[in-house]
Amino acid sequence: MVERSALLVKRPGRVEYAAAWEAMRAFTATRTPDTLDEIWLVEHPPVYTLGQAGRAEHLLRESDIPLLKTDRGGQITYHGPGQLVAYVLIDLARRGLKVRQLVSIMEQALIDCLAEYGIAAERRAGAPGVYVGEAKIAALGLRVRQGRSYHGLALNVDMDLAPFAWINPCGYEGLVTTQLADFGVHETLDAVGARLIGHLQRLLPLS
Repeated sequence: MVERSALLVKRPGRVEYAAAWEAMRAFTATRTPDTLDEIWLVEHPPVYTLGQAGRAEHLLRESDIPLLKTDRGGQITYHGPGQLVAYVLIDLARRGLKVRQLVSIMEQALIDCLAEYGIAAERRAGAPGVYVGEAKIAALGLRVRQGRSYHGLALNVDMDLAPFAWINPCGYEGLVTTQLADFGVHETLDAVGARLIGHLQRLLPLS
């Protein structure tokens, strides 16, 4: 039986959203009780994604950016170069976790990671994600199938934020977005990802 603490980190780099989504679904569908939990750190070309209950009217204007309807929770969000995306492929039952607990762990890992850069971030009740003041810096969206999670979180590091203005981010009209670069942080995605992984590994329960 696999150790509950085991966690494999993969860094595929920049990949098309649809390809990553299909790979996540395939991994989740074929994993066994002995399959290691994995976290994938990726970056996507520009794409809007719409959650299962997402409403297309939250896309405010047409652009060349494709829109894909996915099977995660949440409304509409944007992914693009300079954003760190972490896909969290966890066997919840094996770690004794409920979905809300995993969401809380992901948010806390982000908050702790940002604190290392001197950025005071916080969560908001009823609005998953992480915020700095009134601006959102990280979004969350999960799908759980047979007790196993996929999808994950997206942290804005150093990207073009303009496409967020063409949507109601996460379904909230007028929601402002921000990023690490706005606070004078200019680390690579790999460096930020390494810090984030450290906090996720620390916070995920062993049993």
